[in-house]
Amino acid sequence: MKRLEYYWYLRSPWMILLTPLSLVYRIVIWLRRYAYRFGLLASHKLPVPVIVVGNITVGGTGKTPLVAWIVNYLKTAGYHPGVVSRGYRGKAGSWPQQVRPDSDPAMVGDEAVLLAGICKCPMSVAPDRVAAAAALIEHNDCDIIVSDDGLQHYALQRDVEIAVVDGIRRYGNGLSLPAGPLREPLKRLTEVDIVVVNGLGGGSEFPMKMKSEAAISLIDGEKQCELSDFYGQPVHAVAAIGNPDRFFSSLRQAGILVEEHAFPDH
Repeated sequence: MKRLEYYWYLRSPWMILLTPLSLVYRIVIWLRRYAYRFGLLASHKLPVPVIVVGNITVGGTGKTPLVAWIVNYLKTAGYHPGVVSRGYRGKAGSWPQQVRPDSDPAMVGDEAVLLAGICKCPMSVAPDRVAAAAALIEHNDCDIIVSDDGLQHYALQRDVEIAVVDGIRRYGNGLSLPAGPLREPLKRLTEVDIVVVNGLGGGSEFPMKMKSEAAISLIDGEKQCELSDFYGQPVHAVAAIGNPDRFFSSLRQAGILVEEHAFPDH
């Protein structure tokens, strides 16, 4: 049986049956947003600038690669960034958790360990991103915080908001959860500082292009080869990300014969 999100992007007419639930969801989102805006729910300002990278849809759009690029850019500019994230599916008994490249993905989440290895900077995860950021500032010399996937986490005040959009799937059927992929209404994009499109952008959007150039051994991380080495060869491609088709397509563009193995995100 196909997963629900398959029908979001297929624009299936059956999704109209879920629109009453979507209406309830949008009301809850509106109430929650204004509760933060008018101080009914607490929102915290950190002593250092905060950049939030997120999206308004469910599933992968390319946030994590963009976070890694931003962190590396900040480091070359002389900053000492720290990264915070939720630690999705991490099973740690207490939070926040400091994350290193050798941390246990089962405890802090697979994406967090990946980011820690790429960014090579202090990182902390917790469902409460304010607590995660406070821990970074307390135990490290971070002078700027980058929050991965925190656009809807209004408890953490931010100085810059960046929304990432999938240039191919965009907003699916344009409906809110559970009838569609939207976490927030489309007009939310008019409030962010920057809209980055993973693919071809338009208007005031900024395009982002990800390149797949090398294959790295999971057994020996120091061993890698060019994707061109697999040209014309059949390979088993395994993906457990929000949009596995993008990964499979990138391999086919490199001339590789792909046998797909797609699993649920994370």
